[in-house]
Amino acid sequence: MTDRPLVPAPLARGAHGAVVAPHHLATAAGLGVLRAGGSAVDAAIATNAVLGVVVPQNCGIGGDAFWLIWDASTRRQLALNGSGRSAAAMDAPRLRGDGHERVPFLGPMSINVPGAVRSWGDAHARFGRLSRDAVLGPAVELARDGFPATDDFIADVEAMAPLAREATSDDGFERVFRPHGRSWRPGERVRLPALAATLETLARDGFDAFYDGDIGVRQASALRAAGCLMTEADLREHTSTWGEPIVIDYRGVRATTHPPNSSGVVALEILGILAQLEPPPSAAFGPSGMTDAAWIHAGLEASKVALADRDRYLTDPDAREVPVAELLHPARLADIARRIERSRAGEGAAAVNPGAGDTVYMATVDADGNAVSLIESNWAGFGSGVVDPETGIHYHNRGSYFSLDPDHANVLEPRKRTLHTLLPGMLFRDGQPDPWIVVGSMGGDAQPQIHAQFVSAVVDGGVDIATAVAAPRWFIQPRELLSAAVDVSFEPRHAPGVAERLRALGHQLIPTEPFDSNVGHEHAIELIDGGPGAGGSLVAATDPRSEGLPAVW
Repeated sequence: MTDRPLVPAPLARGAHGAVVAPHHLATAAGLGVLRAGGSAVDAAIATNAVLGVVVPQNCGIGGDAFWLIWDASTRRQLALNGSGRSAAAMDAPRLRGDGHERVPFLGPMSINVPGAVRSWGDAHARFGRLSRDAVLGPAVELARDGFPATDDFIADVEAMAPLAREATSDDGFERVFRPHGRSWRPGERVRLPALAATLETLARDGFDAFYDGDIGVRQASALRAAGCLMTEADLREHTSTWGEPIVIDYRGVRATTHPPNSSGVVALEILGILAQLEPPPSAAFGPSGMTDAAWIHAGLEASKVALADRDRYLTDPDAREVPVAELLHPARLADIARRIERSRAGEGAAAVNPGAGDTVYMATVDADGNAVSLIESNWAGFGSGVVDPETGIHYHNRGSYFSLDPDHANVLEPRKRTLHTLLPGMLFRDGQPDPWIVVGSMGGDAQPQIHAQFVSAVVDGGVDIATAVAAPRWFIQPRELLSAAVDVSFEPRHAPGVAERLRALGHQLIPTEPFDSNVGHEHAIELIDGGPGAGGSLVAATDPRSEGLPAVW
């Protein structure tokens, strides 16, 4: 890959609509839908569909999604769970009986029902304005006519190809994503005709055709041939879930996110711990990131606790209660904050979940002030490595997050949702009913940590969203499977002396590249003076670590 300079993008301002996402072709598609009179939900689906074409290494119609939707007409926020469930024939005893100590990370046993497309249909039925043809048209065109191969796409295809060969019994990945038997050349057109045909079918027959029609029948057949236990009934009977967001107060700002099985509660727990501590002065926040090592230290220690709680409790709430109220109780958070050692790094609990993640986050706001915060994912790169050449669908590997321990909250059981790293976000200022900022990030275990850094920067530091998005980051993760969270990925753009002070506290820093994609892609839209619906405006920023550009009008 050719080295290229990366610099923070300026804020983009508009009065009628905005779209942010990690690829410029996707934001252009979303903006086109908004300009044609589409709603924020229409634009979000269009953006997501294009991302599934042009960055299939991060997402696709074989993945899962979580939504926050702000309905400006009722001034109500909704959560929509578009994550899939395990197959009815899947459970821990079966895999243990087959000799597995863990759910395989890749391959057919790591696949749950893909939930994203069902959530597209549910959101569109409730809040859509334009036809499915108009919403899916840009993705169909790009899949059929081709899009230019980028350096990131090429590198990710080459990295996944040997893994897919090892994890699957066929050459589906090679046939779809490496059809010439060689690596792509930069700028060469990548065409995905089978995926284009599948998207055209969804536009013609409806989003439910992914599960109920010929596509569902074909999926069940292809997955069965690959060794997956998914059936037509598993696909046909899958449903999304409408619910209420969860919320915490952070110094007068309401931070909202999606409830479990999303990791939104992890981000809120980190924020809740930090809210018990005195933040540094606003001068400590800026383009060089956090200059106060003690605040980063507090964030790292809070993240260790929250990630350990995730591993202990987070799962499908329909299968086992997740104690959200207990985890976010002010007295508990205050006690955790009091126990943070200021002079040295504490020990983290051993992780019980694999660490990885490639995801896309996008946000949209329309001319009426409706807003969407949407995150969708394959999980690890191209996901499971299982690809059906006939439909062009490549499948996520979220099922690998299940435990085979019968005593674990997230134990693999039939038709169960697993814990997810995904979390969409919205921020509300006290006394203002409309959203202030629509925001989120990709990044696996880093997501809640990135989110907390952003919230602290805009609330405690008062910085603009572009500065908060582009500032250097950190996040902590286990060094290896089933080990404690000790390795701190740390962008080298931090102010001089910060790294040295963190090392002196005992933190084990792993320097990244400047603007490294591996420290997440955060994108945000701010509604100024209430946004378009209140006669205000919009400002948008995409992460310079991504291939995105904000789109506004």
